[in-house]
Amino acid sequence: MSTPERLIEATRELLWERGYVGTSPKAIQQQAGAGQGSMYHHFAGKPDLALAAIRRTAEEMRATAEGVLGGPGSPYERVEAYLRRERDVLRGCPIGRLTMDPDVVASEELRAPVDETLDWLRERLAGIVEEGQERGEFAPSLDGEEIAATIVATVQGGYVLARASGSTAAFDAGVRGLLSLLAVNSPARTDA
Repeated sequence: MSTPERLIEATRELLWERGYVGTSPKAIQQQAGAGQGSMYHHFAGKPDLALAAIRRTAEEMRATAEGVLGGPGSPYERVEAYLRRERDVLRGCPIGRLTMDPDVVASEELRAPVDETLDWLRERLAGIVEEGQERGEFAPSLDGEEIAATIVATVQGGYVLARASGSTAAFDAGVRGLLSLLAVNSPARTDA
């Protein structure tokens, strides 16, 4: 792995673990096994490196989500697969956690990939809900954008509840509850 790649990967890990303020250039260099000169040769400074790391994390989150949402199955099954996919619940979402970081939120440049990724996810989920409505799988009275926001809020809130309790039980309960509500609103699933 090249030095810039090691620096980006180290920054991604540290941002996830410590947040922006807790991620010092020295910690990045130590984790990446790179010297100060290497870091500043490849990146203008911590904000530039953090932006590259956040963009990479956002790209990976989109690719992972698309792998499930664009996969096989009915719209309900794809939403269910997204909600139940393997994730490190107790660590939290590497994108969602950035929204709680005051330095990231205060910086339009650092916040942009976070906001764009969450917007993309809501739009993608809304499209799946609308597809499900067209196929008679979800009630026509449901608003695709509202359901998409609920799905994202359930996942992000589930991370918070799980981290607070030190257990994945709250996350899992939120997922089961949301899927139950979606199944109730599914004309094709009310007999099941």
